[in-house]
Amino acid sequence: MSERSSYLLRAGLVRNVRTGEHLTTFVVSGVSTVLITRLILGLSGYPQIGGKGLHIAHVLPGGLLMLLAIYLLLSYVGPVVRPAAALVGGIGFGLFIDEVGKFVTSDNNYFYQPTAAIMYVVFVLIVLGSRFVNNRRPIDQREQLANVVDHAVEGVAGGLSRRRRAQASEQLRAVGPDVVGRLEARALLAACPPDEVELAAPIDAAWRALQRGFDRLATHPLAPAVTVAVLAVQALGAPVIAAALRLDDGRLVTDLPVLGVVAGSLLSATFTVRGGLRLRAGDRVRAVRLFELAVLVSLLVTQVFQFAGTQFAAVGGMSLDLVLLGLLGAESDRLRRQAARQGTPPATKPKMWGLPPDPGSPPFPEDPGDPA
Repeated sequence: MSERSSYLLRAGLVRNVRTGEHLTTFVVSGVSTVLITRLILGLSGYPQIGGKGLHIAHVLPGGLLMLLAIYLLLSYVGPVVRPAAALVGGIGFGLFIDEVGKFVTSDNNYFYQPTAAIMYVVFVLIVLGSRFVNNRRPIDQREQLANVVDHAVEGVAGGLSRRRRAQASEQLRAVGPDVVGRLEARALLAACPPDEVELAAPIDAAWRALQRGFDRLATHPLAPAVTVAVLAVQALGAPVIAAALRLDDGRLVTDLPVLGVVAGSLLSATFTVRGGLRLRAGDRVRAVRLFELAVLVSLLVTQVFQFAGTQFAAVGGMSLDLVLLGLLGAESDRLRRQAARQGTPPATKPKMWGLPPDPGSPPFPEDPGDPA
């Protein structure tokens, strides 16, 4: 097993197993805020809030919401507050980044054309940076144990609901019996009194509903054919859309955005064709991986240039890529679980979502390595 640097753990840099969920909440709420803000401003004629030479830009309430998110994270311990802080912080960051055109132009131009591409690249870099930090090495068992103790923080003070106890139980099962402190953490969680009163968690509920939806879609008989068809249509359609929107008096402006969309589409189409061939050969695991690469190329290359050339007209393509990525991720997880049941070593370490498959299951099953 590849362990994380002991120095990083000794320095207190322990990763949260639910970072992916919290960051996705942050990014989705930020992007949604940008789109909704632009829509409302467009429908209302871009009004100015203030008067007599004053204009209260929405970057100010954005900063206040980010301050509120930081305050929540600094003021409360335990995992309960993080989904709410991710949502509030994402909305605030969306209001802030929406005005980036004013900050990079000398004339404070809110409608600066590359603004959409700048915002998109910023959100992509946030996601890539988080994936690099969290996926470069698997979650260490000591980090898993630290996350279990994090659940106990709220339990010792106010008790644990069955759902949160089951979350901690799932994380504890990923910790080997030889890890120092495991038995003590297990005893601490067992000592937490039961209490079904907890803050409403609409973000967690939305995550579980979304995951169940993608799981159902991934097992549909038509899912592979539809995925290939959508990827093919998108690879062919993206250059056409970019070219159509870059016409100037009937002449095509073959500038960098169009060339970038064409290059990204060709690369995405290559992965799609290879994935289709592997699917026909019966290698579903490899096919899913190639389809994921096709979608990632579209998100990280094609859509960047699409936003640069067409601004917010590229939102539809981005949304479609995100749906495909969620669908393929669900299928990849299903194949890993299937391989584990059949005794075949999975190609990669399964994701740790921190969500139990069955909240009603026994919270702390005995491990073979535990003393009686």
